[in-house]
Amino acid sequence: MPSQMHDPDSATSAAWLHMEEVHRAPEPEVLAPLIERARLGEGERGRIEATALDLLADLREGQRTGWVNQFLQEYRLNSSEGVALLSLAEAFLRVPDPETADMLISDKLGDGDWRSHTGKSHSGLVNSATWGLVIGRALVGDENRANTLRRLISRTGEPFVRQAVGAAMRMMGEIFVMGRTIDEALKRMKKPDQKGFTASFDMLGEAARTFPDADRYFEAYERAIEAVGKARGDGGTQDNHSISVKLSALHPRYEVSQWGRCVPELTERLEALCQVAARADIGLTVDAEESERLEMSLDIIEHVAELPSLKGWNGFGMAIQAYGKRAQRTIGWAEALASRTGRSMPVRLVKGAYWDSEIKHCQEQGLSHYPLFTRKAATDVCYLACAKDMLEAKAIRPAFATHNALTAATIIEWAHDTDSFEFQRLHGMGEGLFERMVREQGYRCRIYAPVGGHRDLLAYLVRRLLENGANSSFVHQLADEHLTDDDLLRDPVDRIVEVGGKRHPSIPLPEDLFMPQRKNSQGLDLEDWRVLKRVTEGIDERADIGPEPEAVTDVAPLLDQAAAAFPHWSALPIEERAACLDRLADIYEERRGELMALAVHEANKTIPDALAEVREAIDFCRYYAAEARDKLVPQELPGPTGEANILRMEGRGVWCCISPWNFPLAIFTGQVAAALVTGNTVIAKPAPQTPRIAAAAVRLAHAAGIPADALILCPGGPETGAALTGDPRVAGVAFTGSTATAKAIARSLLDDENRPIVPLIAETGGVNTMIVDSTALPEQVVADVITSAFGSAGQRCSALRLLLVQEEVAERMIAMLSGAMDGLVVGDPSDPKTDVGPVIDDAAYEKLMGHRAAMEDRWLKTLEVPAEGRFVPPTLIRLDSMDDLNTEWFGPLLHVATWKSGKLEETVSRINAKGFGLTMGLHSRIARASELVEARAHVGNLYVNRSMIGAIVGSQPFGGEGLSGTGPKAGGPHYLPRFCAERVTSIDTTSAGGNATLLSLDDIGG
Repeated sequence: MPSQMHDPDSATSAAWLHMEEVHRAPEPEVLAPLIERARLGEGERGRIEATALDLLADLREGQRTGWVNQFLQEYRLNSSEGVALLSLAEAFLRVPDPETADMLISDKLGDGDWRSHTGKSHSGLVNSATWGLVIGRALVGDENRANTLRRLISRTGEPFVRQAVGAAMRMMGEIFVMGRTIDEALKRMKKPDQKGFTASFDMLGEAARTFPDADRYFEAYERAIEAVGKARGDGGTQDNHSISVKLSALHPRYEVSQWGRCVPELTERLEALCQVAARADIGLTVDAEESERLEMSLDIIEHVAELPSLKGWNGFGMAIQAYGKRAQRTIGWAEALASRTGRSMPVRLVKGAYWDSEIKHCQEQGLSHYPLFTRKAATDVCYLACAKDMLEAKAIRPAFATHNALTAATIIEWAHDTDSFEFQRLHGMGEGLFERMVREQGYRCRIYAPVGGHRDLLAYLVRRLLENGANSSFVHQLADEHLTDDDLLRDPVDRIVEVGGKRHPSIPLPEDLFMPQRKNSQGLDLEDWRVLKRVTEGIDERADIGPEPEAVTDVAPLLDQAAAAFPHWSALPIEERAACLDRLADIYEERRGELMALAVHEANKTIPDALAEVREAIDFCRYYAAEARDKLVPQELPGPTGEANILRMEGRGVWCCISPWNFPLAIFTGQVAAALVTGNTVIAKPAPQTPRIAAAAVRLAHAAGIPADALILCPGGPETGAALTGDPRVAGVAFTGSTATAKAIARSLLDDENRPIVPLIAETGGVNTMIVDSTALPEQVVADVITSAFGSAGQRCSALRLLLVQEEVAERMIAMLSGAMDGLVVGDPSDPKTDVGPVIDDAAYEKLMGHRAAMEDRWLKTLEVPAEGRFVPPTLIRLDSMDDLNTEWFGPLLHVATWKSGKLEETVSRINAKGFGLTMGLHSRIARASELVEARAHVGNLYVNRSMIGAIVGSQPFGGEGLSGTGPKAGGPHYLPRFCAERVTSIDTTSAGGNATLLSLDDIGG
């Protein structure tokens, strides 16, 4: 943990702690001092606007003369054609097989209105490219597009459409990459169009997924530093090219939970690169990444900056993202560090690169506030306030990365000279803004220049195009003919003052995500090491989880008690029953630590899984309470005049709720809450492995106002369950568990000929399959497979059991997956660094280990695990055919097979033939592939280009079909009615002597 890396009395550590005050503070509170810092005086404003107008003219000229800029203007990201091109560029060059490539071309070009773009651009090259797209659309756009393309290829002998698209995509790549190698990039920087500019070379590649990836990126950085050093000129560090380094590229587990191993290892790696850069006397900047990694990066940067061996080298710098609320205080931290270590530190200020993904992440995690600003203008205000601080700092050498003319003009006004700072821009974007400033006015500008092959470019390209194509970006707005110069140059301070610094109204706080229906469950920021440390200590303190409740041997008295309580409970107004669930949700949040500890110590949940368990239980309570208020009230139905028809939803009686050990709080609570709020009384039988969690849940439910005889805990094993479901007083059964047990329950409900027909809601398992085609991004696939197959030790109903990879890319995909598995930590679930804990009991362990041993000759990858404990090694098992797996193995064993290009529909049919229908995953960039699978797959939950686990209450109702369950889906709009008896009352309102309503109608009017 960070205590080993930090001196709590140091100035930098004090500044670091100071940042936490604003990390998730409300936006108006954070912006108030920034507004004052960024505010312009009247004299300044006029000069800045005049400079900005000159820069706008330069920028527009650059946009008109550069075919790249014109291409991006013609095909904007808010058009269907722009989206199609972006999607094609992102995926095409990694597709090795012609059939899938043709499908991708057809998918992306087939629906675009390319003809509307013909001849519209000032650039002949853009118009030529457009004609190519028009022709491509004509070839692939009709209803027989695939056959048309095949006939064309067979006639010509050359797949020229495919080749032309490939050439165009490579051209797009070359636009945004400075060179495939560092030598190419250095050579290109010598060309006349780069005259006067320096470069910061970024070796392309997103976060490393494997340790070999990290080694490869390290070696690439090292080679690049040496090459740049050899090409160094006679000037100072600021007059020479430099290198940018992503820490996430140097370690596959750059995560707060892995702080203890990744921070020291990354520090060592960064130190080694800095030693090479210092010897070459060139600059090295640590790039900024997602906000949760900020403090880890500061720890690493601080340690490296303090190394005696680097004393006197002023090339070590860092990047700071202005969209983060901690940006200004991070600058203060950097200034303190630079002063203390006696160095002049380069600091690059950027607007930010991960805004949209960070917004979504916070919403998913249910965190209190965002760590970043929700309005672009707020980011601009923060940027200006930070820029002023940097210009005034004694130990910082500022670098301002911007394509915004107003921002650049403001910096020029505040700087007073051309030597105290430099501008930076992205290669391939913002051309025209700085050329005259650099070549005629003496300003410095550094180009952020990606280096690497086309395969590595894709994710980078998409991110940069999305940033600069967003509606709020300056580059996008510049191309909007409806915006005037006054609109473009409007002071962001004025914009933010107008709205009082408030959050963007279209971006709700995470807790309000599901409003007005219900409040979202509160999360914990486990990516804040202080929070994680407190949570871990709290779980350790609660290691003694108390005695296990005694199993019930005679269920008859409990059923008598629940049956007797039913009339009173069912007669309560819906609002009263729903209020009990809301109170229970609040109590769960108050007792979250206790419930998480129970989940860790009794159910072997890891800390993140335990938190998710509690949050899901809370969401079930609030969702079903809201659904009951909305859908269980009496409903007047239409009919002939003189008649009243009322539909009422009433409780059925006593429900038996049988829950599993793998979600001992969430599913237990979800079943019970649904049965109770619909007016039923409940006998709740938890799994015998996890009775303590159920006992705690029932205690808290009683504290929330649910009567003790309306909710009765009935611990026990299979015999207890059989006695309950076989009793005629049970009016309904909700069950989650194995398919075999569900079938046994279904049979028992029919044994007694005199017993009413009893509803059964069953959610069972599945041979859950993920299909991956050759358009999928391997890094994304691997991350989602690791999460889906090995998260929760594979002990989820929804967990991935069978991975089907298109055979053309299977070897590379499996190699990357095997490497990523090496990063998994198997161990004690109460340890925050653990990814995979033990399985639930000895029976599960023996069954899984038996299957694993039987398949030993087919292992592709397995891991070492602790010798003591029920740890099943995460194992990757090769199958000859997808048809070889027809059984659910409930643990961290993943089976993999291949499928042939062009056989997607057949593949889905073969999966359907297994009879299970719980979850399925698809990774593909072809929209029609997604549509096909959606239309053909017989599964309850289909996940496209994401992991297959973690269904969210109200957003992703969960449940299967076939051998995987009966429905309706838990956490969905059709769940509660299944617990109800539907009763209609029809009244003839004319029986008292006539239809008064009809007779009293006024005959005047339309």
